[in-house]
Amino acid sequence: MHRTSTRAPGLIVAVLALAGVIAAGMQTLIVPLIGQLPSILGTSADNASWVVTATLLASAVAVPVAGRLGDLHGTRRIFLISMVPLIGGSAVCALSASLAPMLLGRGLQGLGMGVAPLGIALLREVVPPERVASSVALMSASMGIGGAFGLPFAAAIAQTASWQAMFWTFAALATLTLVAVWRVVPTGSNRRPSGQRFDPVGAILLSGGLISLLLAVSKGASWGWTSPATLGCATGALVVLGLWVVVQLRSTHPLVNLRSIASRPVAVTNAASLLVSFGMYAQSLVIPQVLQLPTATGYGLGQSMLAMALWLAPGGFVMMAVAPLGARLSRTRGPKITLTAGAAAIAAAYAASLLLMGSTWGLMVAVMLVNVGTGMAYGAIPLLIMGGVPRSEIASANSFNTLVRSLGTSTAAAVVGVLLATLGSLTDGHLVPSEGAFRLALAVGCAAGVLAAVVAATIPASAGREDPAATPSPGADRPSSPVVTAVR
Repeated sequence: MHRTSTRAPGLIVAVLALAGVIAAGMQTLIVPLIGQLPSILGTSADNASWVVTATLLASAVAVPVAGRLGDLHGTRRIFLISMVPLIGGSAVCALSASLAPMLLGRGLQGLGMGVAPLGIALLREVVPPERVASSVALMSASMGIGGAFGLPFAAAIAQTASWQAMFWTFAALATLTLVAVWRVVPTGSNRRPSGQRFDPVGAILLSGGLISLLLAVSKGASWGWTSPATLGCATGALVVLGLWVVVQLRSTHPLVNLRSIASRPVAVTNAASLLVSFGMYAQSLVIPQVLQLPTATGYGLGQSMLAMALWLAPGGFVMMAVAPLGARLSRTRGPKITLTAGAAAIAAAYAASLLLMGSTWGLMVAVMLVNVGTGMAYGAIPLLIMGGVPRSEIASANSFNTLVRSLGTSTAAAVVGVLLATLGSLTDGHLVPSEGAFRLALAVGCAAGVLAAVVAATIPASAGREDPAATPSPGADRPSSPVVTAVR
């Protein structure tokens, strides 16, 4: 039975969404420091790049585990536990003066990245049925909002105060949010699947396979795409993930019910999610650089770090504003339409950026349009996921989708990084991408948006149209049979 709280639903949604914003912001807050990390930590640039990779790898382990534990032991409980490493990791980073503690802190931050999919599952239990769609849209969009706000917010703090203050600020925000969740958000439904257990073997195999895959994708450019390390990681990922699929299909209590996520609505939604995430993230690797490069290059706009942050900040506000509008569109026309429209908006944004690359105002508009599309798409995705899996698997299914999105952003970083490095030149000892490299990267982002819209258009029209808060049919909590219906 759907259980709601006597507290104001808006306050519950705001608190959970803030947690998602902070978690996503922690992933991008390190970006303004990338160029300074070697001197800050007394290490090489190649070693310093692990500061970014550490969070990615830790989240690959934590997100699916947190989702399944939430399904089994209570979503709110695991949500609160996941907030703790976000706080501890930020504090460790703020106190770091060398590479090892910084990697530890960033790894701890990655362990808390399950809060967004857990928050989506929790909202389904604690807000009134008529508020579920709009609440889930905002919570899901918080993953993009955090990234949109995180970079300019962190850049502003780093330039006006210190990089340590940047981490302390996020630690304080996460602590306040943890207290707010504990005081405001109710426990939710106590209905949990009976007789099911956690799958440690599945968790180990999935974590190992994902870590190998993400290492190959994120470090391939620096290691060399044909180097033994890259090829070894890629081959290992294929072998381990293949073994994981076999184990999951044979397991009575799998970590991820592959038969559920293999249903056409869920599988196609995950494919579109990967492409949307690619499109969302690619521009964040291009536009900030164009804004900050000197005007002497002929295409750079000569903005300071703080000015760049201010030009990007409106994109976050736009995403917040469009989330409820996207939810309304999903309610009236179906989340498939919202996802398709969002992907199309991302493609249009890249097309606009190619035309407006020489203007700060033009690039700001392009970023805002990317965030319009991302907000719409991210709000529709969990509705499609929840409509295609049993109620007892909502947290784990959303966590798996979060992993898919992470793979999309990682792939974008790898592809765009290769393009900018290959088509760049050394100036004063620094690699400066050419204008053609930036334009090619934007064109690839546009193609990803177009392909995402095409893929989303193939989702069955009925997918996700059922009220995600509705009481499931008897037996919906049982493991899915090999034949999974499109909509429950």
